Amino acid sequence: MTDKKHVIQIIEELAVLLELKGANPFKIRAFQNAARSLQNLDADIGELVRSGKLTGIKGIGKSIADLIGEILSTGKSSDLERLKDEIPPGVTEMLKIPGMGAKKVKAVWEKLGITTIGELEYACKENRLVDLEGFGAKTQEKILSGIDLLRKYSDRHLLSKTLPAAEKLVEQLCDHRAVVRCEITGELRRFCETIRQIDILVSAEFQQARFVVEYFCALPEVDYAPEKTLDSALIVLENGIKARLRVVDEKQFALALLHSTGSAAHLKKLQQLAAETGVEIGEKVLPESNSGNHSFASEPVIYQKLNLQSIEPELREDRGEIEAARQNRLPHLVTPDNLKGVIHVHTRYSDGANTIAEMAQTCKKQGYQYLVVSDHSKTAVYANGLSEEHILEQHREIEQLNAEMENFTILKSIECDILPDGSLDYSDSVLTSFDLVIGSIHSKLKMSPEEATRRILRAMENPYLTILGHPTGRLLLAREGYPVDMHRIIEAAAELGVAIELNANPHRLDIDWRLLREATERGVKISINPDAHRVDGINDIRYGIGIARKGWLSANDVLNCLSAQELTTFAKKRRNQ
Repeated sequence: MTDKKHVIQIIEELAVLLELKGANPFKIRAFQNAARSLQNLDADIGELVRSGKLTGIKGIGKSIADLIGEILSTGKSSDLERLKDEIPPGVTEMLKIPGMGAKKVKAVWEKLGITTIGELEYACKENRLVDLEGFGAKTQEKILSGIDLLRKYSDRHLLSKTLPAAEKLVEQLCDHRAVVRCEITGELRRFCETIRQIDILVSAEFQQARFVVEYFCALPEVDYAPEKTLDSALIVLENGIKARLRVVDEKQFALALLHSTGSAAHLKKLQQLAAETGVEIGEKVLPESNSGNHSFASEPVIYQKLNLQSIEPELREDRGEIEAARQNRLPHLVTPDNLKGVIHVHTRYSDGANTIAEMAQTCKKQGYQYLVVSDHSKTAVYANGLSEEHILEQHREIEQLNAEMENFTILKSIECDILPDGSLDYSDSVLTSFDLVIGSIHSKLKMSPEEATRRILRAMENPYLTILGHPTGRLLLAREGYPVDMHRIIEAAAELGVAIELNANPHRLDIDWRLLREATERGVKISINPDAHRVDGINDIRYGIGIARKGWLSANDVLNCLSAQELTTFAKKRRNQ
């Protein structure tokens, strides 16, 4: 299928640059609408262009159809290239600052002549934006905070960008005849929520290392290779992500894998333990040396030599895992096979791209036993939130599908907005019609710690609230979460029997993994939810499982490891308290 994402990316970029240039708002909206239409398109764009049927798609007129044809034939847009020549590159860079949309960037560029992030920062510190229409002292402060946030995360990437790219690199490296073993290592293997670079370790004969390196640097997705030696290389992929390869002898592989996985704090503790037990685990120790050391067949063997349980990569952060391994107290971490159902998906009833049937069929094909449909509630007008009438319509459709589908259950749910005063978006008489309710904050995000905590606590007191959705509202690399006291929230969840969502969308991964042990030690159930808005979003569960494992979760801690009947019983128990 033709690369739809590339076409959408160019159209969306055109819309932004046209707004920066002050183009006709109707033209800008036409590009935005076209991009949205393509997002929801299942057919092959290339085939539609060839058949002349592209203009039959809502939001695609002749001019945009011609543009798409140009992109498919040349890989680029002449209009976009012209706009890029007219707009200083630093101006578009300012769009990356949280809170700086096209209108604000256009204003500082045209009225103050600011063309770089550095100039903008200086102007804010010189108080030059306060008199600019639409700005003010508070806006200046927010821009400075946004610049700090951008710099903090500018060299980091989401799991959804790095993990698929790393897996593709590994797949190609495994095709090389000299490669014996190949593993992703580093932050990605430990499943950190954001990644600085991809790290890959390969074992091969010493004489073959340079050929593996050359092959790696010549892979089609490589933009350039700033560093290269006989047994290692650093490449930059076309998407800007860095990837480092290291080639070692097969006898060194296990130790090299341990060291390259990290973390530094975990390795330091291991080295201290190794010194106490007389086991040499230094990475540079060769197996044929005369020091009495020998090679290790695998990482579990290394941990065994240190009298430890084998420690899974996700846990290696020096957060008590070594002490637990000494006492044989490490948990059996949750796996994808443990999950019985998918909780929290959106459909065409609100802002999803697929029907309930399509979402359910996808879940069933992937081996799940049930699906929990959780569209937006009525206050979320921007997301086509469900009115009471639409709820009845949706519930009738779910009942019909349940009658038709064998060995699969669809449960009725809603992602109910938690309103500013902490109340839920529907009355209890409406909420009782759902099998379970997810409560989330989507509006009025600017709150003091006291306001945020009080708002969520009040919502949790409603017996119809089953799961607290994305509890801090953070967007990784884009927006800090609201300043809620999560320790109080976890305490209340334990007392009230409310589950907490681990939102598996790679932009969220919220609740933070560092809080998961505290929650589960108090008996709080965690729900690993994809928050999927289209069928392929269901696959985001893999990111949630990785983060759950990093937070020490076992199957017993996870809500959707329950059967559909057990899940509804969990919700009813809350309502009957």
